[in-house]
Amino acid sequence: MSNGAKALIDTLTNVGVDTCFTNPGTSEMHFVAALDSSDMRAVLCLFEGVATGAADGYARMADKPAATLLHLGCGLGNGLANLHNARKARVPMINIIGDHATYHTQYDAQLQSDIETVARNCSSWVRTSASTGQLADDAVEAHTVAVGPPAQISTLILPADVSWGDGTKTAAPVAVEPPPAAGDGVLESIASALNSGKKTALLLGGRVLREEGLRNASRIAEKTGAKLFCEVFPTRLQRGAGVPHVERIAYFAEMASVQLDEFENLILVDAKAPVSFFAYPDKKSYLVPEHCTLHNLVEPEQDALKSLHALVELVAASNTPPVLPGLDRPKLPDGKLTGAKVCQAIAALLPENAIISDEAQTSGVKLPAFTANAPKHDLLTLTGGAIGQGIPVAVGAAVACPDRPVLALAGDGSAMYTNQALWTMVNEDLDVTVIIFNNRSYAILNVELERVGAEGAGMKAKSQLDLSEPPIDFTALARSMGMPATSVSTAMGFNKALENAIREPGPHLIEAIVPNEFKGLKLKALPHVMGALDSVPAPLAKALKKKIAP
Repeated sequence: MSNGAKALIDTLTNVGVDTCFTNPGTSEMHFVAALDSSDMRAVLCLFEGVATGAADGYARMADKPAATLLHLGCGLGNGLANLHNARKARVPMINIIGDHATYHTQYDAQLQSDIETVARNCSSWVRTSASTGQLADDAVEAHTVAVGPPAQISTLILPADVSWGDGTKTAAPVAVEPPPAAGDGVLESIASALNSGKKTALLLGGRVLREEGLRNASRIAEKTGAKLFCEVFPTRLQRGAGVPHVERIAYFAEMASVQLDEFENLILVDAKAPVSFFAYPDKKSYLVPEHCTLHNLVEPEQDALKSLHALVELVAASNTPPVLPGLDRPKLPDGKLTGAKVCQAIAALLPENAIISDEAQTSGVKLPAFTANAPKHDLLTLTGGAIGQGIPVAVGAAVACPDRPVLALAGDGSAMYTNQALWTMVNEDLDVTVIIFNNRSYAILNVELERVGAEGAGMKAKSQLDLSEPPIDFTALARSMGMPATSVSTAMGFNKALENAIREPGPHLIEAIVPNEFKGLKLKALPHVMGALDSVPAPLAKALKKKIAP
């Protein structure tokens, strides 16, 4: 017989959860003590948002859940932004949240809070374990819900006396039936749309953005003439040489409308219908054209890969070869450094089988174009839009895939949300190169200030988007946590710094001093150009979209 904490950890490892990203407090000390007699890997994070973001990155690359260990409702609250991103990414995760002992809650102590209410913001399953004897079974149920289908976030709240109590056993995993494919009627309807002769596009998401799914989607596209798109912020997109190319839906709604306007059928494959990130005066929120019929291949609980394979057979595309791009790196850039040149250098030097965690914001707008024919790699993006994800997600990806190099791309503003992740990279000796695009601004908000039509914005308003005074020294910040770091402002300097970081395994930080991608007349003109996209000829609209966001 074990105490609750020991039984919980052993049950989690029994069901395959062997990694826990931790930021513990007093209520979790019995769990912490039990780690020493377990096979669970524990990764210390200095902020809860790092722990939750790392668990997200781990799940994206390992295809199974990690656990987080957080302290009470306050700790869970600190991790909510990246739990939101993980929920939008549709990844599995199990949160273990320590709580006061059951008999202590009546006193409303200083850290007492309603943890269940906080957890429901981002969790599909929430339970407070009522007894030590029930704890192991609760853990199995949390895991069963997390792995799905569909993959979800489970939160198990662990009162301190349930954790330290004796008299329980571990539990075994529950057998889960494999998910079904789409029904015959749905498959036949979508095959009919693909063969109708009407302009048709497939919008891909989730599991079908791996190589197998992309190859099957490419077969369908080549056989039927359909166009392939993917979600604006995919959870995990495999791309590069040897992997079929898929065009991402644009972030800006006006540009997404240009991409979709010509289609009469839009087929969702493990994806949601595209909508604008925000509401804007006199602009559309729902981006599927009025003349376009929407089709949905799979429900969340169905197997998207099986369904896509069945669709390949139904449209007689099994023997149609997919289009596989060859390797074609750009040359190394020179001259003064810009965000675009950083992206160019990354594509020129990217190692084979790398993982890119991309939160470069406006500075990374050219990254998809430059890396389209780079060596094969995985791209992890900002699924929920809550900034501060990129560097923690890289931590989790590196823990899940220790044999693969990881690049974490972050804007200076977003990097400051979770810079504590640098310490974990050093502490765990993770092979992550962090690239900070330092334009000393919340640049995307300068764009949005122009787009939303807010009037009267002067110096006080614009100072809320300015990070120049005092300037943030990211190299000093990184070195304070034991990470080698360098700051560069020329393309040649960046090329050398990235070559060195790739050559030497382990954590590195490169601060790239770059100008804003959108400033001055370009910034002022951008809303007017985008506002005109629906009134100019389609070829010109497409050319303008490609120029701004290729």
